[in-house]
Amino acid sequence: MKIGVPKEIKDQEFRVGLTPSSVRALTDQGHRVLVETQAGMGSSFGDRDYEQAGAKVVSNPQEVWQQELVVKVKEPLTSEYDYLRHPKLLFTYLHLAANRELTKALLSSGITAIAYESVQLTDGRLPLLSPMSIIAGRLAVQFGARYLEKQQEGRGVLLGGVPGVKPAKVVILGGGVVGTESARIAIGMGAQVQILDVNVDRLSYLETLFGSRVELLHSNAAQIESVVREADLLIGAVLIPNKRAPILVSRSLVSQMRPGSVIIDVAVDQGGCIETLRTTSHSDPSYLEEGVVHVGIPNMPGAVPWTATQALNNSTLPYVLKLANKGLDALKTDESLAKGLNIQNNALIHPSIQSVFPDL
Repeated sequence: MKIGVPKEIKDQEFRVGLTPSSVRALTDQGHRVLVETQAGMGSSFGDRDYEQAGAKVVSNPQEVWQQELVVKVKEPLTSEYDYLRHPKLLFTYLHLAANRELTKALLSSGITAIAYESVQLTDGRLPLLSPMSIIAGRLAVQFGARYLEKQQEGRGVLLGGVPGVKPAKVVILGGGVVGTESARIAIGMGAQVQILDVNVDRLSYLETLFGSRVELLHSNAAQIESVVREADLLIGAVLIPNKRAPILVSRSLVSQMRPGSVIIDVAVDQGGCIETLRTTSHSDPSYLEEGVVHVGIPNMPGAVPWTATQALNNSTLPYVLKLANKGLDALKTDESLAKGLNIQNNALIHPSIQSVFPDL
């Protein structure tokens, strides 16, 4: 199969769809891989690395998009929509539930689109979302510690405190992968941590991980109101697969937080769970709303591309190989991969996306 790897154009997105080692695995099986020049530079992979792995490096992005299978990291942006009519198959993160414009562009293009975040194992796990969720969860606390600094318009609070001065209070909405990893780092930095989740079984599991180092609370409106008011750092970590995240924190509640507190919503690419939060970027990461610092970077793992690209490829490569070897027949033999199918033959296929856009 002919496979294209374009350079990511989202703001400060330095990850790349395939590493040189992944390219080598594909070319060793007889597949042809075209990589856009400097596509891997942000992840410390040079054009020469790809050429040594057997890829052809080209300067024209349209040439890359004309291959049978295009492998990316982030969703196509508006300037890439014209390319969508060329490849037969697109494999990348899409997050369509929060992006009507992209959904319409994919539908009109006739492309078959498989979303990383929709690939699902029989036990419900999301194997291609998990590695980036781990990274985003850990980064959320690192970013939060930074934006609590006075120079970043924060309260001037040291996350771990010092002897004689209490540490910051970190409130995490959601006890999934992102929430768990956020808690892990926040504990390591010495913060006081609370996790809220609606799933009591998940809270019980988290107790086996963290013991008494984390306060584990059942998530409901009254509980959220109680803890959010006192939070120095609020992390949104709510995921409902292939659907928009529910709004759990209202503007009114945000206005009751202490000035200079920080909100980081990792679920922003699914719409976010904080009413006052809007999408930001690595170039313009934060803004003040109701006196609170808001950070809503949808491609947060792009800040650590050397780590993130390799972690992503460790999970995506087996599926890329199946698609390269079998084409769309791979969907017939791999149930997990088939669940990732979002769009085919100008129609919405995934039930959850259909429910979000019933008129498309």
